Amino acid sequence: MKKTRIVVVDDHPIVRQGLSQLLAAEADFEVIGQASDAGAAMDLVERLHPDMVIADLSLKDVSGMELIKQIRARNDGTKILVSSMHDEKLYAERCLHAGAMGYISKEETPEKIVGAIRQILNGKVYLSPEMSEHFLSRMVKASPDPERPSISTLSDRELEVFELIGRGMTTRKIASMLNLSMKTIETYRENIKIKLSLANSTELIRRAVQWQETR
Repeated sequence: MKKTRIVVVDDHPIVRQGLSQLLAAEADFEVIGQASDAGAAMDLVERLHPDMVIADLSLKDVSGMELIKQIRARNDGTKILVSSMHDEKLYAERCLHAGAMGYISKEETPEKIVGAIRQILNGKVYLSPEMSEHFLSRMVKASPDPERPSISTLSDRELEVFELIGRGMTTRKIASMLNLSMKTIETYRENIKIKLSLANSTELIRRAVQWQETR
């Protein structure tokens, strides 16, 4: 029997090991590698060509969103499922646009995680029933969804910078982590302030920290 070859990417060792053990219990699944960051994950993808990558959004180096785009840029048929604790309404659609084929909360049962993997392997997109309903509701509405968070107006990179600000990182630290110039990060900060109607850097930091604490 041909087994589905899977790479698990998560920066928490316990979560990574637990998910790997769950998948290894399935007769037709084989976990061929684990990684805690995007760099190691891309190395595994390039060397092993897995059938599927299951990745968190919060990684040690770049975001899981960037990892999705890097994998998709290879165009080698590797399918991607995002498993995360982040707000599904804010991140699921972004992940699909980036190239993932599904998004599932880490709070879901093992059975649902396995089911999501099988659904994606069959060529279908996986989203929770609630998120699927949310998409359908948005499609039939003539006006914008009033419940959609204003933070959803941020681009993927702006959202990443906003999240890092909320973690207390300085512009210099963010620039180093994302391998970008400080000027570029300052531009992102200004764009975020405009989109979120924030008057200054103090309001930006306060908003980012509050958002981080409520996730």
